[in-house]
Amino acid sequence: MALCIAIMGESGSGKTTSMRNLPPEKTLYIDADGKGLQWRGWRKAFNREACNYINTSDKQQVIDLLEMVEHKYKSKWTQNEQGQWTKQYFPDKPVFENVEYVVIDTINGIMVDDEMARMKEKGYDKWVDLAAAVYGIIVYALKMRPELTVIFTAHTQTERDDVTGEVFTRLKTNGRKLEKIALESKFSNVLRARCINGEFVFETRANSSTAKTSMGAFETETIPNDIMEV
Repeated sequence: MALCIAIMGESGSGKTTSMRNLPPEKTLYIDADGKGLQWRGWRKAFNREACNYINTSDKQQVIDLLEMVEHKYKSKWTQNEQGQWTKQYFPDKPVFENVEYVVIDTINGIMVDDEMARMKEKGYDKWVDLAAAVYGIIVYALKMRPELTVIFTAHTQTERDDVTGEVFTRLKTNGRKLEKIALESKFSNVLRARCINGEFVFETRANSSTAKTSMGAFETETIPNDIMEV
């Protein structure tokens, strides 16, 4: 069972920048937002030539990449004489054998691009498909090799109770099906990225939000904005 961490926050709260100290030779960065990384010189460390940076928001491609990391090899789909499709791995091409960290930045990029690609479709099925795809990515990541750490970043939305006036921040999702699932429930650790008094930090526990961490993992309510320290 892999260690899966969710980092949620508003745009500009430091979600991507917190990845700056990940070792490039041990990391696969899936850029679902397609905006690039947020620190100077990142292209020298993360790029296609190094096979550690992939710009895609396609849900099936993301699953395929996770499967290749799990098996450490390149793969492709092949069709037999009966027309059945199977996935074949190539042990002679161990592209991801050194990967210890996988980043999916952001899960919202996958949801939004899928929604926009199917915006002309009517009916409920497309929302069911979207929920199944996003849920499937997270569930697959949880079942990966225990030596792996999979980091999901996500945007947040803040809601105000019309009666009490209280505000509450949670991970932003598309469609009611994903709201009912409550994606945070699939993670033991959900960190909230924030900028407080000019300092970028992670909140480690609920503060009018769905942030949470394992009991005893952190002594303070905020920690430095650095995923390697996490």
